[in-house]
Amino acid sequence: MTLSRSLALIPAVGLLAACEMPPQGVTPDDLANFDMAVASIGCDLVSESDYLPVELQTGLTREQVIETAQFRLATDAAVQLDNGGIRLISGPCAPA
Repeated sequence: MTLSRSLALIPAVGLLAACEMPPQGVTPDDLANFDMAVASIGCDLVSESDYLPVELQTGLTREQVIETAQFRLATDAAVQLDNGGIRLISGPCAPA
């Protein structure tokens, strides 16, 4: 899956918002690791250079990272950015 296609999936949050369940195969520990990994790259998940370190730090696949980002959007733990990415606004990325 290409990066632009991956980013295009993020607006599909409405599908996840109804259930507010973590993506299949993503544990609570994975969610915490996702938050820490996204924080380590500056709290924004936008491009290939953001996705790769998050994948490496968490052990999640690209699809799981995208689905976790969608889950964070659906649960108001992240916001959509104008450039198509997301900004985590909870946990280690919570605004001061």
